[in-house]
Amino acid sequence: MAKFRLAHLGLVAAALGFTAAAPVVGLAPVYAAEVLRPEIGKPLQEAQQLMKSGKNKEALAKLRDLDKVGGKSANETYLIERTRAGAASAAGDYDTAAKSFEYLIGSGKLSATEKAQFSEGLIGIYMRAGDLGKANAAIERQLKERDDPKLRAYLMQNYYKQGNIQALENELRTAEKNGRLSEDQLGMLANIQLKKNDKAGYVNTIEKLAANYPKAQYWTDLLNRVQSKPGFSGRLSVDIYRLKLANGLLKKPSEYMEMAQLVLQAGAPAEALKVIDKGYKAGALGTGPDAARHQRLKDLAEKSLADQNKNLAATEAQLVKDADNDGLASLGYALVQSGQADKGLKMLEAASKAKDLKHPEDVKLHLGEAYAVAGKKQQAINTLKTVRGTDGTAEVARYFIMAINKPISG
Repeated sequence: MAKFRLAHLGLVAAALGFTAAAPVVGLAPVYAAEVLRPEIGKPLQEAQQLMKSGKNKEALAKLRDLDKVGGKSANETYLIERTRAGAASAAGDYDTAAKSFEYLIGSGKLSATEKAQFSEGLIGIYMRAGDLGKANAAIERQLKERDDPKLRAYLMQNYYKQGNIQALENELRTAEKNGRLSEDQLGMLANIQLKKNDKAGYVNTIEKLAANYPKAQYWTDLLNRVQSKPGFSGRLSVDIYRLKLANGLLKKPSEYMEMAQLVLQAGAPAEALKVIDKGYKAGALGTGPDAARHQRLKDLAEKSLADQNKNLAATEAQLVKDADNDGLASLGYALVQSGQADKGLKMLEAASKAKDLKHPEDVKLHLGEAYAVAGKKQQAINTLKTVRGTDGTAEVARYFIMAINKPISG
């Protein structure tokens, strides 16, 4: 009886739909060295030679001839199916590959490591073939044996493709509890929430994206949408603009102009000048048909700052006399913006403790912002964490913390 030694078989995972490094799926030595009948061994050897030459379809045809041979032992069948698994995978014959993989997994001849490799390969075959139902079932079987984040990611991807919103949402919630949501997975969740018209849930998810993956698209969406939440106060428009400016999101001349006007109305002319100067440097202001209007606003901001500095002592004295703590808080913030950080922060800190403030959470918010402007990062974060309120102040404070901790990455 002739001896036929079978060559090593390697199945590349990428060919099965996976991007991980390819697991080497070879013949165990005990089976590779087995003495085979010529009617089995010779066609197997020829099939492998065809595979080496890239003629995988011809190899499959050779293996189909072996199906006609009767009386095969369990080991002969195992070797045939193992060879067929490699040829079918390389040829893109996923139906045939799947049947061979299924046989091998259930053969009892694979080591635990190989069984896991073949099981993952089978999932890849199903996904490549577009049979997501079978892929999901195979993944779920694997997950019962070991919780693999990569397999869970494939499962979520498949649910998304199938439009199985409930199953996907359940998986995402589980992943979120375990702190494992990737950027793509958060994006899936956001899309689901949009389809369900879950506006509050969508804003929460976009907030997570902006916090963990700070990009202009997430910040822009977040800041635009949060303003449309029920109960969000229009008073906070200026703070939203401050966040946009901090994240480099101001682009249009009208945006620079509106922000400058809002901070002027808030009594912070030095901040208005900073905004206008950035607009000029960005090329958004000082050009086009509205260039003269831009200049007039700049002139107004400069005059307002000069007047504020000239009358500072008298203004402060009058505010103290009137016990106008809201006014002192605004003046304190303006002083920080104008470079008088120590004096401004002291004034703001004192005002924030007053009991007669119209909007005490706003004052704490602005104190936190002022600390950030003054370069006192930790004090800014600590203060912003204390901001409460149901009118948007808490959200805005949280967004400032996000912007301080993780500046936008582009």
